[in-house]
This record gives sequence, C-alpha cells and structure tokens, in this order.
Amino acid sequence: MSTRRLLFLAPAQAITAIFPPLRDAGFELGIAENLKGASVFIRKSGPDVIFARPSLPGFKVEDLLAVGADDPQFPPVIVITDKGSPQEAERLMHLGARDYWLEPLDVERIQAVLRVPQRSAPVPATSTLGGHKAQYADQGGGPRIVGHNPAIARVLKLARQVAGSRATVLISGESGTGKEMFARYLHAMSKRARGPFVAVNCAALPEHLLESELFGHEKGAFTGAISRKLGKFELADGGTILLDEISEMELALQAKLLRVLQENEIDRVGGTETVHVDVRVLATTNRNLEDWVKQGKFRQDLYFRLNVIPLRLPSLRERGDDVLELARFFMEMYVREYQLPPSSLSEAAIDWLSTYDFPGNVRELQNLMERAVLLANGRPIEPCHFLLEEDSWPLFEEAGETDGQPDVAADVPSTGEAPRETVDVASPPAAAVPAVGAGQAAGNAFSGSVIPLHEMERLMIIKGLEATAGNRTQAAELLGISVRTLRNKLNEYRAAGHPID
Repeated sequence: MSTRRLLFLAPAQAITAIFPPLRDAGFELGIAENLKGASVFIRKSGPDVIFARPSLPGFKVEDLLAVGADDPQFPPVIVITDKGSPQEAERLMHLGARDYWLEPLDVERIQAVLRVPQRSAPVPATSTLGGHKAQYADQGGGPRIVGHNPAIARVLKLARQVAGSRATVLISGESGTGKEMFARYLHAMSKRARGPFVAVNCAALPEHLLESELFGHEKGAFTGAISRKLGKFELADGGTILLDEISEMELALQAKLLRVLQENEIDRVGGTETVHVDVRVLATTNRNLEDWVKQGKFRQDLYFRLNVIPLRLPSLRERGDDVLELARFFMEMYVREYQLPPSSLSEAAIDWLSTYDFPGNVRELQNLMERAVLLANGRPIEPCHFLLEEDSWPLFEEAGETDGQPDVAADVPSTGEAPRETVDVASPPAAAVPAVGAGQAAGNAFSGSVIPLHEMERLMIIKGLEATAGNRTQAAELLGISVRTLRNKLNEYRAAGHPID
C-alpha cells in the first residue's frame, strides 16, 4: 500500500504528541505554521488530508478552503480546534471543510477517517490528558489494553460489555492506573466513537469557574464574561464527556450535575434558556466514594447515579507479570520515539521491576522506562538506569564498561559534586519530519557524538514542564522526582545562564 501523507497546519506543541504513533503506523507527516509552508508541502508531497487550525498568525482556514473550492483535486481539510463552537463548525463545513474536530487529536480517529488497516503489533497511542502516552494498542478496530493478568482481564471484559450502552460508568483506582485511558477505551468502543470526547479535570478549577467550564455562560454573566461561551457538555454533544476526579467537585455543583444526568439538560451561567444535550457521562476517582458519602463530602444520590456501572482498576502491584510486559512495551515505544538503538532488560533490571511496588502505578513505570531508555542508549537496561536523583548518580559508575569503553570521562575535575557522566549517543537517522517542541531540543542534543548526562536530565525536565504547561507539581510527578528536587534543578539552570521561564 502506498504511503499516506498528512499535513498539519497548527502550532507544533498542539500535535507533537501524536507524531510518533502516526509515523509508526506508516504515515508521512508534515507540519506548517503558515500558508506558505503548507503550500510547499502540498506541492511536493500531495497530502491525503490536511488538518488545520481555524487561524494562525497570518493565516485563516477560510483561505485554504477557498483554494480547495476552485480545485477538485485539492486534499480534504479537517478543521481542528481547542475551543470550538457549533456555529463555527457549521460555517466552516459550509465553506467546504470535510469535518470539524475538537482537540486533542486522537490517533485512532485519524486512522479511521483514512481507513488505514491497523497493525497487528502494538502501536503506541496517546492520552490527551497531561500529554501522557497511553499503554494500549489497536486491535479489531478498537484499543486493547496491554496486559493479560486476570485482574485487568476482568475489568476489560466488563468494559467491553457496557461500552455500547449509554449507561454512566464510574472508573475508580489509584493514581496512575490508567483511568482516563479506560474512559477513552469505552468511548472508542461505543457507537459514539465518531463523536467528540471531552475531558474535564474537576480538581483543577474552583467551583465558580468549573460551573462555567461545564455548562458555559452568557455574556455579562460575571466579571470577565465578555461573550457567550459554550460549556464542555455542549461541546461533547453527540459524544462522551469525562469528569475526571469527580470526588473533588463541590457539593453545590454536584446538585446541578445531578440534574443534567437526570434530565439531559443544562443551564448556562447567567442564561435563561434550557439547552438539551445528548452526552454519555463517564467519571473517574482515586477515592473511595462510599466513604466520601458517609463523610458528607459527596451526594449519595449523585453517587448512585454515577455508579450505574462500576469499574475498579487494579493497581500495578496486583497485575503480576504485566509489569514486565508493560515495561517492554514502553521500552520499545521510547526506542522508536527517540530513534535510539534497540535495548533490552537485563536480568538485574527484571528482578528490580518484579520486586518494586510502584506506588505511582503504570504512570510511574512509564516515566521510569523513558528515563532508562535514554540513559541506557541501546545497551541493556540496568537498575541504575531507573534512578536520576543526585544521591543515586554514583550507581552509574557501578554499571561498569558495558561496551569496552568507560561510561564516565576519565578526567572529570574534582569539584565535590556528583560525577557528570558522558553517554555515547549514536546519531539518529533523518526523520521524514523534523522533531518539534520539546522533541526539537532533544533532537538537537542528539545530533552530536556525545551528550552529558546532566544535559540529558535538563532536556527531560524541560520536556516535562512543556507537557504540563509549566505546572511544577505535575511535572515533578511526570518525571518521577520531588517538587523540591525540580525547584533546585531549575535554580541551578538559571544560575548557569539557561533560559528557564
């Protein structure tokens, strides 16, 4: 089958996360941030589909649609936006847009539109919350969770049984077990798969802002409401809405949510008209909501309404050999993403992974494997590669000379600091499309013959901050370090003259 080509007219950071899985699926990809760059790619490569933001500096998608209206051979245009509206969707589709999608983009949906046959081998896809990659692969037109332990198999069986219904589902489990990923699994396997999937973090906003975020508001409803804004329920119409960390929602707002679930109607803040919505509701929590109800912190009637189908995700500690299966999955995924030589798990690493209790669950395992792949750089992964805190750096010296060459430079000056290791890095093959965003910085660093360990650490920290929009608490969790360590590192980089926002 001939290579399929996609062009993205969007800011780099909006689409960076989906590039690796699309490349692995056999697509040739291009990215442009202006009409001139897009024209070059269209002329040279002839993309099958163009995904374009409504507007960029010096560009409006209407200009692209006008060109397509005069050329029957012009590729179809799908408009992608992070803040859409039904009115804009109707207008742009009237002008010739093939479709109108809410971001973040979903790899499976892109493949479905192009009708590309799915691989039988696992192909990494991405979660759209916080930039974390999800641990699933395509199978039979829908995602398949990696792992075969009976603890996860039982949950998967129930999820498949209820995916096609409209019933609300309450997904519970410890942090990092993949609750949002299961929500996306339910959406992808449902009849609403072609509709929008909208996720809302109920813990991220105070009550008055969360109400506006969920239900929208009218112009003048409160200070700063300069225009009408559609809420997430309206934007999810015809699809699925995920209420992440539902237990953190204030009691007053819980009462309003209960009405939406019962009546399928919402009232915008400051509005006088009731709006009907057709939305399937999924919710997640890392708390025991029954105890939360007994403590008066969660409405009992809302709990019963949400808990129609309960899905409790097992912790990674309960999944036995799935730990090693997931570790190898992430290892292969990051080897491809960073274009590094193939790696493997040493016996010592297997023993370490098998005995560690993973308090951060799958998310922690994923972060550890990304770090280990970068530090091992094609050599067998050892336990020392999982650790990056300063007090663990001497362990790297114990790894020895794995390829006949010492890993640590022989003339490291004695400064009283931890030794700064130099890791051999092979130059990666040229990619079809240059890396962008945080990947651009990593790609530049990898272009030479060596990269110091402390520089690799700095690049990973920058990438973590970009992935969490500068949120240090979330970045520290993503990187597997403490907030204090992250703060100290940032202070070091500023003192050394590195630009850190």
